[in-house]
Amino acid sequence: MEEKQNPNSHKRLRQLETSNYWSELPIYLLNLVFQRLSFANFQRAKSVCSSWHSASRQSVPKSQTHWLILFPENINKEKSCKLFNPEEKDKLYKTQDLGLEFGRSLCIATYGSWLLMQDSKYTDNSLYIVNLFTRERINLPPVESQIGMVNVEIIWNTMYLFRISNMKTESKSEVMHIQSPVFWIDENTKDYIVIWGLGFRCVVSDRKLYFLSCFGSFKIFNLSGEIAQQTFQCGVKPEIFRLGKELGQLSSSWCVIDTKLVVTVTGIVLKVKKLWRKRSRTWSFQVFKIYASGLLKEPELIKSLGDESMLLDQGITVLVNDTDGFIRNCIYFSGNDHEKNTNNIFIFNLKTQKTEPLHRFDRSLAQFSRAAQWFLPSFTHTRC
Repeated sequence: MEEKQNPNSHKRLRQLETSNYWSELPIYLLNLVFQRLSFANFQRAKSVCSSWHSASRQSVPKSQTHWLILFPENINKEKSCKLFNPEEKDKLYKTQDLGLEFGRSLCIATYGSWLLMQDSKYTDNSLYIVNLFTRERINLPPVESQIGMVNVEIIWNTMYLFRISNMKTESKSEVMHIQSPVFWIDENTKDYIVIWGLGFRCVVSDRKLYFLSCFGSFKIFNLSGEIAQQTFQCGVKPEIFRLGKELGQLSSSWCVIDTKLVVTVTGIVLKVKKLWRKRSRTWSFQVFKIYASGLLKEPELIKSLGDESMLLDQGITVLVNDTDGFIRNCIYFSGNDHEKNTNNIFIFNLKTQKTEPLHRFDRSLAQFSRAAQWFLPSFTHTRC
């Protein structure tokens, strides 16, 4: 059978043969190269010459690797952050000047290159969303409000007072914290959804919102339209496992610190319990599969993530390869308030059941700052 050839292939071959310099490579070939480069190599390649720089404007680095943003230690002087790319060992990038207000703010969630921030001044606009690279900012409506008989007042930091007034009964008050905040934003329209928990768990992944209430009601919402549409609902049975049994020889002195929803690369939904043992200052985790192409009848305990690793605070897993710097079958999580370094990042190996600080594997993080958050950088708007 005679093989058909592209009529333009001979023309492109002649162009390549007559190119005496790297700067004269045809644009189509440069685009193919740029599309396969990691972020670091992309930045190096576009600085080779003017023609390569011009070609880079039509391409975006392929990187889908999560980076770590490190916030300044001295909030009164530093106006920038440091960025750590796991693909590059012993190297930190420094962001542009983000303003003193940003340095004083606390990052409580991320989505792509967008950060959900809380201003340390706790003003009416204390919550806002900002793009790390473009510096676009969206101020959120104040949490303090009067909705019907519910009055919300800020007390301190992430602590709010909910007061319910009723003419027939006595007023009831309850103090609540911003727990497990998540948000989603449309890059084009800038429409957004911000949720923080009052007795429920949720996570946003691939334009879907996964919701689990404290009573076991599990729902999935599609966020791609103008209005969030519920696409699935079912009940999740409680786990029947005991802490002592599932953690081997460990006693029941384990305390459940937090419970998270996590969506895997393949769309499986996991319920993850974060455990802390005060006496030995030890972490552990229980991971249950609760949804996969249809809800399971009861949670299934899983002991391995295979070739994936979990970014617990972001509620996702990432597929690990040999170059992205992540470690297979591990859970990356923040220490919160149960370690001396309250904002350190740790790695829990599901196979060995051991916990190590992240900087033990990446030396450039040995002295990193007061806080850290994983985020997925988008360089679409940062090409220059």
